[in-house]
Amino acid sequence: MSTRAPRGGIEAVSAAVLAMNRTLEVREVLQTIVASARELLGAEYAALGVPDDHGGFAQFVVDGVSDAQWKAIGPLPRQHGVLAAMLHEGTPQRLADVRDFDSFAGWPRAHPVMTDFIGMPIVDGDEILGAVFLANKQCAPTTEGGCGFTQADEDLLRILADHAAIALTNARLHERSRELTLAGERARIAHELHDAVSQKLFSLRLTAQAAAALVDGNPGRAKEEIRQVAALAAEAADELRAVVVELRPAALDDDGLVATLRTQADVLDRVHTAGVTFHAIQVRALPSSQEEALLRVAQEALHNALRHADAGTVSVTLEGRGKGALLRIRDDGRGFDPTAVRRAGRHLGLVSMRDRADGVGGRLTVESEPGKGTVIEMEVPGG
Repeated sequence: MSTRAPRGGIEAVSAAVLAMNRTLEVREVLQTIVASARELLGAEYAALGVPDDHGGFAQFVVDGVSDAQWKAIGPLPRQHGVLAAMLHEGTPQRLADVRDFDSFAGWPRAHPVMTDFIGMPIVDGDEILGAVFLANKQCAPTTEGGCGFTQADEDLLRILADHAAIALTNARLHERSRELTLAGERARIAHELHDAVSQKLFSLRLTAQAAAALVDGNPGRAKEEIRQVAALAAEAADELRAVVVELRPAALDDDGLVATLRTQADVLDRVHTAGVTFHAIQVRALPSSQEEALLRVAQEALHNALRHADAGTVSVTLEGRGKGALLRIRDDGRGFDPTAVRRAGRHLGLVSMRDRADGVGGRLTVESEPGKGTVIEMEVPGG
């Protein structure tokens, strides 16, 4: 196995800290912490565990272990031995041979052999968020004598853990904020469903009653009322389908943004009289937060075009731009004066769109004129 020396100096620490704060996805933050610690200290293996309340780990990420090795190792470890010591006592551990630890109980058969070991809890105030641990210090070829983690390594890992606590806390707050935003959206959709669909169902009921009363005395008028019942039922079905599509988009994690947008466009094209199309051009994978923001902006823009602008055609385009992407929603609807809408406070969702773009480091532009349709563009930087 080749050896490598750890990166040293304040530049390396700075690069690691910047990398940890570049993303707000918890899983990505954890993986970045592990990779940064392993590189900075020159370890063969690194791992980070976030404990749960049942003696196990809610999250556990590794670096230096292949996917095949990780799968062969089996279930996640429990909180025991040196891991428990760090998580329960909040104290760092530095050992010449982890197998000599008092409560060491062995590893699964496929687990790599580890000797020298260093571990550091990640602490926010009185709360232990997790612990990062590294094993098998990699020495340069010219190193004489034994090789192991030093006091300098421990000091460096403590600095990294302090910054990791900040990055992890920020990521958790971001995810909590996003959950609250989604909860707010669900409440808005429920309100919209009540206002739109229930009103049409009420009208449908009254019209059906009127038709029933006219069947014997005025069959011609009854036929007109029945046709109106059919029209109202179709409108209610369209309203319900549109709301359900917004409430339950295809899973981004499973299908990706391109497939999700294509499905949205196909469904809306079927349930609306307007033609809805989607095209993707050389789109690469994006951070999950950016993909979600693009999806939600596309949904809001489609909603406006189909429900408020009386558009005949709506085109959705997603185009790769370097590491990022550009989303464009163009419609031939009635359009509007963006300045007048802003003054009147009727935002058509524009404020939430801009907030979503800003929240992921993106940029949103809106072009529209009365009678000339609308073009909404959102560009994100990628990862």
